[in-house]
Amino acid sequence: MTGAISRLLARLERWGTAAENASLVLLLGSLMILAVGQIVLRTFFDSGLIWADELLRIMVLWIALIASVAAARSKRHLRIDILSHFVPERYTQVPGIIVDGFTSSICGLLAWHSFRFLQITIEMDDTVLVDFPSWIAYGILPVAFFLMCYRFFVLFAKGMVDIFSAKKVPEAAK
Repeated sequence: MTGAISRLLARLERWGTAAENASLVLLLGSLMILAVGQIVLRTFFDSGLIWADELLRIMVLWIALIASVAAARSKRHLRIDILSHFVPERYTQVPGIIVDGFTSSICGLLAWHSFRFLQITIEMDDTVLVDFPSWIAYGILPVAFFLMCYRFFVLFAKGMVDIFSAKKVPEAAK
């Protein structure tokens, strides 16, 4: 049974990774084409697409959040690692575990409040891009923060298991 669950989780992880990578490539390519098109229209034809600048800003938001989720997946997110240099060698992973737990909590809080933000935009019937519902454009916010919360929680839980498992007891502590 656990083998089937492990295979399912591995498959979901591969699909998620592929979806993130494909989304990033598609969004970045579209962003470049739209930005260059807007520059050409303004430079040579003294016109432009009225909605293009706002769409470019929304695309940058989506790219940043999807890239943040991908960075959290592969532990390549921004990290200030000062404390681990002052901690004894046998406890070097403890600050990272604490940071992962704290980061998971903050991302969970951001997911909750961005969901509340979406509810407000729905209630207010807010629009972007001339007349497009803004909750669709900003729907990436709670999803991305929830995924980052989940990924940092998994890192935190794995770190805690490593600390408390018998096979990971440091030599100096024996």
